[in-house]
Amino acid sequence: MSATPPSYGDLGKSARDTFGKGYGFGFVKLDCKTTTSSGVEFSTSGTSNNETGKVGGDLETKYKWKEYGLTFTEKWNTDNTLASEIKIEDQIAKGLSLTFDTKFSPSTGKKSGQIKTAYKMDYLNVNTEVDLDFAGPTIHGAAVLGYEGWLAGYQMSFDTAKSKLTRSNFALGYKTGDFQLHTNV
Repeated sequence: MSATPPSYGDLGKSARDTFGKGYGFGFVKLDCKTTTSSGVEFSTSGTSNNETGKVGGDLETKYKWKEYGLTFTEKWNTDNTLASEIKIEDQIAKGLSLTFDTKFSPSTGKKSGQIKTAYKMDYLNVNTEVDLDFAGPTIHGAAVLGYEGWLAGYQMSFDTAKSKLTRSNFALGYKTGDFQLHTNV
């Protein structure tokens, strides 16, 4: 029996969640989510740091056009940043998703964009991200191979402006129904 392995970022997630998720001491967090009859999802969240007094929040809308595999997402946060995402899944090839992300801060004029791809199939999960920057894009890539509970992954980042590899990480793990073991370098 084969299965798609997790993405590189999700390797060891269970262990991280055990110690980090749900233990927000000193934080107050509120999340609300609803869906309209036409299928538009609205979600809002807010956080408050009891020590610093910093308060933050965001409002997100999401619409899925299922017959075309499209998802449109818009997000606005209290830092006055507007973000949008257009994602297409399983249309060009089964297991392939293409995403275009943008962010814009009206108060500073700062703009950013990112193109993401992900391909998932039996035994393999590959993804790339390209940060769109006029000085030269940065390319991030990762791949995870999985076979009979064993997981092996590689993650890299390449700065095209400096022609330099800025990140190179390896991971190895084993996963069964009862436990997981994961390490990375």
